[in-house]
Parts: sequence; C-alpha cells; structure tokens
Amino acid sequence: MRPADGQVLHFSEDPSITRFVPHVAATAQQPEAYVWAVDHDRAPDYWFPRQCPRAMAWVRPETTTDDRERIIGAGCGERVHAIEYAWLDAMRTTVLYAYRLPAERFRPFGDHARVATETVEPLGAPEPVGDLLECHARAGIQLRVLDNLWPFWEQVIASTAGFSGIRLRNARPAAR
Repeated sequence: MRPADGQVLHFSEDPSITRFVPHVAATAQQPEAYVWAVDHDRAPDYWFPRQCPRAMAWVRPETTTDDRERIIGAGCGERVHAIEYAWLDAMRTTVLYAYRLPAERFRPFGDHARVATETVEPLGAPEPVGDLLECHARAGIQLRVLDNLWPFWEQVIASTAGFSGIRLRNARPAAR
C-alpha cells in the first residue's frame, strides 16, 4: 500500500476517521499540533500494528559493503524490518487501514514524515491495507522476527545503513 502521485498516506487501525485534526501526540518531541502522514518511500515503516515496536534499516549510498552484508544481508534486497516474536500474531491479525490525503496540504518533517497544520479530509474511504506480511513480501522487504530487538538495533545505529525505530519503548527490555 503506497500513495499515488499527489497523495500521502495516514495509517490507522480505526476505519471511522472522517477528518484529521492537528494534535500534539502523547509521544511528541515538539509542541506544535500536526496531522501526520507519510510519502511513498516511508509508507512501509507503517505496515505494522500501531503499537508494534520495529527496527528498520536500509541501504544508503554511503552504506559500506560490510554493513550491507551484516545488517541487510548479502543478496537480500535494500531494506530490512525487524519485530519481536511477541508481535507476530498481531502482524498476522491486525486490520490496518490507509487514508489517502492530498499531498499539497503537507510539508516535509525531517526525512521521515509529512505534516499539516490545518484539518485535512481524506480523499476517499479508508482502504484496508491487507496482509501485513504480504505487504513486506510484495515490496521485497525482509521481515525478521527476533526474540529481542535491542541487539539488532544496536548494530543498526552503529552502522552506515539508514535506519528508523518506531515504538521501541514497547520492545522487550534489553538483555544485560
């Protein structure tokens, strides 16, 4: 599930949203109220149950061959996502929806999101994303299922790969 040209997406488990009103998220690190969305490249970051912790890494031009093979895997594509076993059932059963929103209402926020500061109405009804594992497979994104995310995350953030971690506070504690 990716946005078409001129669109961004908002993913939700709630199929009843009729308009998106800017708000300050409980986990926000900035005080401004926003409507959040993602573009084509960052849509896969949200092919997960909302609360699912995930660690993601991808190849960038500056990614070394060693890091590509160690983090992504030799011959394994350009991107890897990792979750914990405890979330596998939710990945299989969560019904996720994508809301298509007009891209012109949004501006970039860092390199990971798009934000709007005014209320935005969807371009149509929400669309079921479908099987979240299949979304990854169709996009050629590895999905690793790990006992604990932290050893992988520590390797990723010390590498030359691009990376993002979402809802990591929901991951199992790091084994020490």
